Amino acid sequence: MAANAIEVTDANFEEVVINSDIPVVVDFWAPWCGPCVTAAPAVDEIAAELKGKLKVCKMNVDVNRNTPVKYNVRSIPNFIVFKGGALQEQFAGFSSKDQLKKTVEKYL
Repeated sequence: MAANAIEVTDANFEEVVINSDIPVVVDFWAPWCGPCVTAAPAVDEIAAELKGKLKVCKMNVDVNRNTPVKYNVRSIPNFIVFKGGALQEQFAGFSSKDQLKKTVEKYL
């Protein structure tokens, strides 16, 4: 688990993500997913760099089944940006830290 990202579950998703007073990006991942593991250090660095401006969360799709279904997560890694409790953008795959950071910074 990334040291700076917040682990979210089906049980606390609404409290941590939907009710957040700052924008949130959720990384839907699984431990067996190679691209997810590759993305993890970049996700953690973004969490540290944007702390206080952006909440970075990770959800293990193997353990949490309801939330990924609700948001139509069909492939991983899958990133969803929320602001004011509403879904702003959703994208699958990971290309680079810079690309991910550029995408999420639009919502700050």
